[in-house]
Amino acid sequence: MREIVLDTETTGLDPASGNRIVEIGCVELVNHLATGQVFHRYINPERDMPDEAFKVHGLSEEFLSDKPLFADIANDFLDFIGDSPLVIHNAEFDMKFLNWELKLLGIEALPMTRSIDTVKMARRKFPGSPANLDALCRRFGIDNSARDKHGALLDAELLAEVYLELIGGREPGLSLLGQGAAKGARPASQATSDDAPIRVARPARAHAPTEEELAAHQAFVGKIKHAIWLAEDKAE
Repeated sequence: MREIVLDTETTGLDPASGNRIVEIGCVELVNHLATGQVFHRYINPERDMPDEAFKVHGLSEEFLSDKPLFADIANDFLDFIGDSPLVIHNAEFDMKFLNWELKLLGIEALPMTRSIDTVKMARRKFPGSPANLDALCRRFGIDNSARDKHGALLDAELLAEVYLELIGGREPGLSLLGQGAAKGARPASQATSDDAPIRVARPARAHAPTEEELAAHQAFVGKIKHAIWLAEDKAE
């Protein structure tokens, strides 16, 4: 099962007000584990960078000035995500921006039904608790020390780990992938005795019948007409 964990950075909150995407980061998951395949692009928004947005992601107008336009990377992006489900933190925000950019190019919109919103998942699982990415990293013990500012690829990588925890976490022995292993995983051919689960021996249970059980059995058999057990006893 292939899924794409996705994040974007933008110049603001609303594409209808002239705001644009400036960064896209995607992480491929297969069977809920990262494969190491990513898609990452900085994008020239063809406009200035508001101070509020710059404080969030640190991407300046000057830095983005020589980066490709969304039109230049759109096909590569669509090829990478294919028809896979999209795991997004606050999916409505990112999908709104992506579909605005696609609309400008005359490309069909991505249906919201493709998205898996991890904010909604977190709020269902931990009602009343903060559901932002930093709070979820702290809850699950995920190292987000490199996140001094928002970054699409870094946030997608962190979200991939958060998503795995939200759906139940990694299970030992399920870390191998068809195309390769997750980081730190050991192929089955290299597994050692240290990987084997520890089994605790249980004391043997007594199975011999008690005198009371034997007497009860004999009384029960005696009530059965032509019981084969009685015939065997006579034969002996």
